[in-house]
Parts: sequence; structure tokens; C-alpha cells
Amino acid sequence: METKINDNVTKENKEVIQENLPDASVAKNDDLYNDEKTFALIKRAKEGDEEAKTALVNQNSPLIKSVIRYYRNKGVEYDDLFQLGCMGFIKAIKNFSFEFGVRFSTYAVPMIAGEVKRFLRDDGFIKVSRSTKTLSIKINAYIEECKKKSENAPSLEEIAQHFGVTSYDIIFAMDAAKTPLSLYDKTGDDEGALSLIDKIAAKCSTEEDIDKIVLKDLIKKLNDREKLIIKLRYFKDKTQSDIAKVLKVSQVQVSRLETKIINKIKAGFEGN
Repeated sequence: METKINDNVTKENKEVIQENLPDASVAKNDDLYNDEKTFALIKRAKEGDEEAKTALVNQNSPLIKSVIRYYRNKGVEYDDLFQLGCMGFIKAIKNFSFEFGVRFSTYAVPMIAGEVKRFLRDDGFIKVSRSTKTLSIKINAYIEECKKKSENAPSLEEIAQHFGVTSYDIIFAMDAAKTPLSLYDKTGDDEGALSLIDKIAAKCSTEEDIDKIVLKDLIKKLNDREKLIIKLRYFKDKTQSDIAKVLKVSQVQVSRLETKIINKIKAGFEGN
């Protein structure tokens, strides 16, 4: 039984388990990692003792939080993720057996992660029928199989013919599997990265058209290096780190250069 449990622990879960292992020097004195106390609480919880169940959840909240952090920015509020993690943890209490021969935390991690994954798969913002999800999975598997055989992805028509459905059904199934983006998602990892909503074009007024003309003239007055930074940063959506690699300088230097350029452009606008 121990082998079966360990096989179900993914690389991601193993990292979580490793992070939550106690230091050897304090393990004996730390009640949180005292197997005998934990097992006693589990036994009481399995017998219906709600106080024991609550105590286990409270004691292991750091473990639950360390698991759910891998699923942040997936369109689910952090508090909801924590509740899902607690549900998975309680299932782990219910299904755990002392005969497994492993620490309870080792068994609990895959259960916590599984509960969150199940919710993300079945209860996302966009409700999709199970048949559509199944078709999407089969399509992806078929595409990967074709790539392995011929190194080329099959065409839309070939996929539709293979599954005996229309091209529209294939497009719908593949789009349904995509995770929706938030307008407030950042477009880069830099501290000053813009949100998607900041990049949505708006209807321009006459005044804005004039500003564009002034901006174009101001950019023309920049030197070649400054023009390149503006082009990559604001027209090619490159991060400061990406630009740093192109210019062979540090990201900090790019940040300073960008600030200097923006201030120069602002001064140009004020002068007009």
C-alpha cells in the first residue's frame, strides 16, 4: 500500500512535502510533527470527534496553504482555494489508514491538490459539458500522437474527419479547454508590468489624435538606443528583462533608462 501512495505523489507534491518536513533537530519536540499526537487526533476525528478534526485542520493549515499556492491566479479567490484545500484535507483524514506506513502529511498532500484540481477542471467560470471536455482531451491526445509520428500537427479538417464531427465542433472544444484571462492579469513579470486592461484600445478624440502626433515627433528626437527601448517595451510588449538581454545590460539599467526616456517625453509634452 505504501508503494501505491508514493506513486501518486507528483513532483509538485513532493516539493510541497519536502518544504513541510521539520528540521531534524526539533522534530522530536515539535507537536505539529509528532506522529503519535497526530495519529491520536486522526483516530478521534475518524470516530466523529469534530474538535479533533478542527485541531488537525488548524495545525496543518501551513501545509494546506503551501499546496494551494501552486493554484493561485487560476481565476479562484485565495479564500476559496483554502476552503477547497481544507475539504481535501478532511477527505484525507477520512480515508487515511494507519497501515499505510507513511506520515499523514505525505498522504494528505495529493488529496489536497486533487480536490483543488477537480474544482478547477469541473467548476471553472465557464461551464462546459463533460462531452465537450472529453472531446477536447481526445483532440489534444490525437494532435500529440500525430506530432510524434510525422512531427507535424494535423489540420483542422483532418482532426474533424478523424473524430467524425464538424470543424466548428473541433474549434469549440479546443477553445472551451482554454483558461479565461482576467483583464487585470499582468503582461510580464517586471514590477512595472502593465495589465491587459491597460492595453485595450479606446476610441480616440481629436485631442488624443493631436497627442499622438506630438508623441510621434518626440520619439523621433530620441537617440537610436532610446527608440529601441520604446519600440520593444511599448510596441513589442517586451519586459524589461527581455530588453536587458537585447542591450546586454542589467534589468535595473533598463528600468532607469526607461524612466529617463519617459521623463524626457513628458517634458516634451509640457513644452508643447
